[in-house]
Amino acid sequence: MKKSLLKLAVIGSVGVPAKYGGFETLVHFLVKNLHERLDMTVYCSEHSYPREERTKTWNGAKLHYIPLNANGLQSIFYDIWSMIHAVRNSDVLLILGVSGCIFLPFLKIFSNKKVIVNIDGLEWRRPKWNFLAKKFLLFSEQIACRFADEIVTDNRILKEYVKIRYDIEGNLIEYGADHTFKVNIEAKDIEDYAFLAKDYAFKVARIEPENNLHLILEGFSQVPSQTLVIVGNWEYSEYGKKLRREYAEFKNIFLIDPIYDPKKLNLLRSNCKFYVHGHSAGGTNPSLVEAMYLNLPVVSFDVIYNRVTTNNKALFFNDLNDLKVLISNIDKQPLTSIARDMKDYAMRMYTWETVSEKYGNLSQGIKPTEIPVVEKENIMVELAEQAIQAASATAFDIIETDIEVPSVLKTGKTIINEKEYIENLAQAN
Repeated sequence: MKKSLLKLAVIGSVGVPAKYGGFETLVHFLVKNLHERLDMTVYCSEHSYPREERTKTWNGAKLHYIPLNANGLQSIFYDIWSMIHAVRNSDVLLILGVSGCIFLPFLKIFSNKKVIVNIDGLEWRRPKWNFLAKKFLLFSEQIACRFADEIVTDNRILKEYVKIRYDIEGNLIEYGADHTFKVNIEAKDIEDYAFLAKDYAFKVARIEPENNLHLILEGFSQVPSQTLVIVGNWEYSEYGKKLRREYAEFKNIFLIDPIYDPKKLNLLRSNCKFYVHGHSAGGTNPSLVEAMYLNLPVVSFDVIYNRVTTNNKALFFNDLNDLKVLISNIDKQPLTSIARDMKDYAMRMYTWETVSEKYGNLSQGIKPTEIPVVEKENIMVELAEQAIQAASATAFDIIETDIEVPSVLKTGKTIINEKEYIENLAQAN
């Protein structure tokens, strides 16, 4: 019976079982949910799985190992190698990310296999890349959108960007979050993490400037009444090392190295008073939807993608002053109501069953249907000069809605509507 199933190759992730990362978690649950519906092959990096961990199959999916890193410069060749192998053995190629998509024109010359590409946000706008890397990523995005049979985005704004820039309808498939779970605090946990005995804010993220760690740490350092816990890869870059040196001595700030044990991570995350989200890059951020599913009130950096992800129901800050005012007065906010809104929306929008069903349908030629959002507000965007120039900003990212925001957000800024914002983004080079 297995031979009669459509053969799907999944390319571009580190592999399964997932150890970390958004794409890896996505592939993990696609395999779990679709392995009886599709004959799946997942391409994995030998560098991330020691020889003793490399199995030929996992949860019904075949695994094929490539002797290259799935990230960084090698990701280009990792993806291309995977495509060359997959095109001979699969009916449909699902490619996660655009770095290897420069090969698609050549692949399409000798194969009519269906290609689906998840473009993974606007990688070419991220400030961590240098000029040449940005140009390459934009070129790869353009090639992907021209030669792929289907384009997937994980955020409504990105879907509309693809429509305007490339005249492609695209497919909106968000990210799942129902793998997260509440973990109750036990006495031994407080021995390991003393801050669990009191209220604290929490954040988990890659330690990169675009995630606004510097802004968040500075804000909490100036409000000692609020405790902050951040889990991240502090030793990965000079940026992270510098932040750790500068803020590790503050008694209300706890900087913890990466945690790969889901239970331990959920222990710290699910018991916080509120979740702080600083990401500014485009797309639906996995850590944000996971916090929402955990029934946490969210305090988020004010970019259009985060507004869309949270259905405009989170609390938002734009700069240091906004953050300080917000966290200083956090007890005056309706945190219980905000948490309930986050959870309700996440349960409707961000479940792996729904995500997997959409990918399965798309692989088989059935267009995914979008769940209508009843509580949708008209989003307006502010082109704030200082935000564009800030190191953490990656687009024209300051947003204003009918939700009450600090008055500082409303002065000296040009207001444009959401459509104009996307059109400006689509014309950027």
